[in-house]
Amino acid sequence: MSHANKVQQLLKVRSLTLMLFTFLFLFFISFPSNTSAHAYSASYTTIKMDSNKTEMIFSIDTLSILELVPDIDKNKNWILESSEIEKEKHHLEELITEGLTLDKGNKEQTPKIEKMEIIKKENKEFLSTTMTFPVFFPGDTLVFNDGFYFNDTGTNYINLISASYLGETSEAVLEGKNRTWTMLITEVQQEQSSNGEQVAQQEQPSPGEQVAQPTPNQKQSEQANPSHTATSFSWLSFLKLGMSHILTGYDHLLFLLSLLIARQTFKQIATTITAFTIAHSFTLTLTVLGIIDIPSSFVEPAIALSICYVALENIFRQKISYRWIITFVFGLIHGMGFADILKEMNIPKSSLAIDLTSFNIGIEIIQLAIVLLLLPLLYFIYRSKHSKKIIMIVSIVAFLLGGAWLIERLLF
Repeated sequence: MSHANKVQQLLKVRSLTLMLFTFLFLFFISFPSNTSAHAYSASYTTIKMDSNKTEMIFSIDTLSILELVPDIDKNKNWILESSEIEKEKHHLEELITEGLTLDKGNKEQTPKIEKMEIIKKENKEFLSTTMTFPVFFPGDTLVFNDGFYFNDTGTNYINLISASYLGETSEAVLEGKNRTWTMLITEVQQEQSSNGEQVAQQEQPSPGEQVAQPTPNQKQSEQANPSHTATSFSWLSFLKLGMSHILTGYDHLLFLLSLLIARQTFKQIATTITAFTIAHSFTLTLTVLGIIDIPSSFVEPAIALSICYVALENIFRQKISYRWIITFVFGLIHGMGFADILKEMNIPKSSLAIDLTSFNIGIEIIQLAIVLLLLPLLYFIYRSKHSKKIIMIVSIVAFLLGGAWLIERLLF
């Protein structure tokens, strides 16, 4: 080989290595750390209305509390403890009541804090605050506003709302600048038709409002027959939620990278991605529907184990074949992981199909985008004489990260 060809080959390898490490660098710097704002913050709001009171339970991950109230962590261990909550209870109550508002029409309602405690949801700790508000009656308009992280573009904050009136539930997702949710409480007046059937006449909601029709028990002529219409942005919110969920699911992204980095044909890659999509869509649906319920204490370590296994295959197997089979098996587990955020919402059956489909499409959009971005890079890696070394380095890094997650999820 001539000197010019050697120089050209060296430059090509350096360029390829730079592209790979740029990708890895961008991937790893997106990981949340305990010393800076984390990229993904989730909260859950449950509003229950009856003829006696309005109860709201707001749960937000404890890491968000530690970010929003840095002085609360006295021992600097990045764990929100009960003693710290007790000492800063007044400060926390101000944070919650100023960050959230519940209005009746244009008038803000004053909450009463009933209790504040640490709870666990899907292997994560949340600060749960229970508040009570005055009763809402038919004809009232309930307006909920969430101001947490409103001006912080570095934090991908979402609030999953579930509101019920006498057992009938409506749901919504608040994220980005979309932080206001409205419910118009309407009353169903029953009339007797000539053949004895009851005909419901209901007030029509204004466009864009979510409607729940309450059922007062005071009169016999009023029957429990509430209905609700999803907000105009509901399906779009769940689409964005699915996209955000996989973008901040670093273990899912690393598993995807580990699957693709090994030398394969385009047909093998397409088959592998298809198997992963079918598998995780299947268990995602079954988990949200409540048909299967595997605890996160099993699912989360199994996801970490899947990364380790695929990385070891890349390191020790000379030729990768039939990867779609193991991908399908692990995809079933990853689907249960995707479902964790939706399991906490009491999504009504009337909108479950649309919301679940939108969420899954959001996941697929990001997954497809990542694959399309990786394909040119993989093409150059496969053609390089240093491809084995590059695949080895990426797989070792993936194995170490997967192993660290596995230990963390088993022991902590």
